[in-house]
Amino acid sequence: MEASDEEELVRDADQLVAPPNGGVNELLDVGQADHMQGEMEEFLGPQAEYNEEEEERKYYRRKRLGVIKNVLAASVGAMIVYSVYMGLLQMQLILHYDMTYREVKYSNLGLEDIDRKMLMGINVTPIIGLLYTPILIRFLGTKWMMFLASGIYALFVSTNYWERYYTLVPSAVAIGVTIVPLWASLGNYITRMAQQYYEYVNYKEEHVQEQKKLPKGACHSYIIVFQSVFNIIFHLSFVFAEFPMRFILNGYLHKNDHILCNVKACGANISGVIPGFNTTVLTNLPRSMLLIQVESVLMGFAFLAMIIFLLLCGAAYRPTEEIDLRSIGWGNIFQLPFKHLRDYRLRLLCPFFIYSGFEVLFAITGFSLSYGVCVLGLENLWLLIVVYGLSCSVFSSLSLCLLRFPRWLCLVGGAAVHGVLLVVLLAWSLPSNKPEYLGPLLVVSVLWGLGTALNKTGVSILLGMLYAEEKERLDFVYTIYHWWQAIAIFIVYLWSNLPMRAKLSMLLAILLLACYCYWVMERRLARKVPFRLPRIPRPRHKV
Repeated sequence: MEASDEEELVRDADQLVAPPNGGVNELLDVGQADHMQGEMEEFLGPQAEYNEEEEERKYYRRKRLGVIKNVLAASVGAMIVYSVYMGLLQMQLILHYDMTYREVKYSNLGLEDIDRKMLMGINVTPIIGLLYTPILIRFLGTKWMMFLASGIYALFVSTNYWERYYTLVPSAVAIGVTIVPLWASLGNYITRMAQQYYEYVNYKEEHVQEQKKLPKGACHSYIIVFQSVFNIIFHLSFVFAEFPMRFILNGYLHKNDHILCNVKACGANISGVIPGFNTTVLTNLPRSMLLIQVESVLMGFAFLAMIIFLLLCGAAYRPTEEIDLRSIGWGNIFQLPFKHLRDYRLRLLCPFFIYSGFEVLFAITGFSLSYGVCVLGLENLWLLIVVYGLSCSVFSSLSLCLLRFPRWLCLVGGAAVHGVLLVVLLAWSLPSNKPEYLGPLLVVSVLWGLGTALNKTGVSILLGMLYAEEKERLDFVYTIYHWWQAIAIFIVYLWSNLPMRAKLSMLLAILLLACYCYWVMERRLARKVPFRLPRIPRPRHKV
């Protein structure tokens, strides 16, 4: 018994002496908790490697790259849309002009009448654009207006698969309705990108952080660069628009001796477009499947332009700014374009707006047909337009000189070039079917492109400079600009049967008037004559 008691005492003693396993685990748990707490403090605490200023700089650098992407995407999208539109329209009008094509394929449709109504829809409808353009832009937003307009141009391409009155004419009217909103949106968008780029460069400035009005002249350099880039890219549309003519139709055209056999004179002495031009210009008719393939390629590019506007172009305004722009009331939005004409700067620039519409249409219809095709034949039409487009694109880069020189240089330089050319064309009468005049006509085409480039970029840059600090007015200003261009398009449509000297005289008179009005505007601004801007009502938000 004693021995067993001793064994129990020894066993108990052993249990007391041995270190308990639970105590060791508790010590380990405490150590792990301390370690985890230290890691959490290190993770949540201020990071030694994190530099807030550097991360902010990288963020705004990405924003600036996004703005550059937006400008390039909008420029390429607009260039593709107009390449497809002009290329298809030119091919369509040449095919429909040929009497054999009309009689064999569409004898009972009256294609001539359809073409007249289609051109009327394109050229006449834009004159009412001032009534609805600002409402459309503010309701849809600048980006979505460009996307919708590109979709309507794609619709025009699709109607050529089934050429009927009820497809071609309504789509042409839709094009006419879209012209002013599309161009007002593009001008507004490019100027807004220049303003955004300035904000992302100077993000530390107090007026940028508080979203106040920009200082006067702050973003002028960015407006000059972005408008120049847009015009350099867009004017390539004249080049790509001639691809269907060069690679498809040229192989089906008659020789000049047949096409120009009844043409007696060209240039300044004629009336209309080309009197005596033969009504059969095709040796044989293009296969229907070939035309469908060409239209399918053009349709693909039209869809590509839509995708570019949709996916690559960012918003022009912040969501809160979009709401503010709409919240001033639709009645006020409708009235404000008319009220902005009280500003003497816009009134005095109206002759330049009209002239900029005149001179482009004269280059691609008046000069290219009445001087170019009449002398060189239809097979060289593509060459004159390509040279003109390349000239416009290359010389648009000259507007970058406004970064160092005064802003009047572009407009006055372009006006001087066109003034000299108009005087030369007034005195230049040519015989028909003389290919040896190719060189002089190409020189005139290059010089006219130089004047167009300086004119287009000069007007867009000038408007951006005058209203650079008024981002809530840009859509009204560019609507007025392109509405006056639409008026010029309508006048050119009406004057097609006038004598060439009358057309040239009108161009020269409007050019001189535009230069005088511009000189008056700059003189008033130099004398600090106050201009009248309509008050924009405060946003009325519904809560």
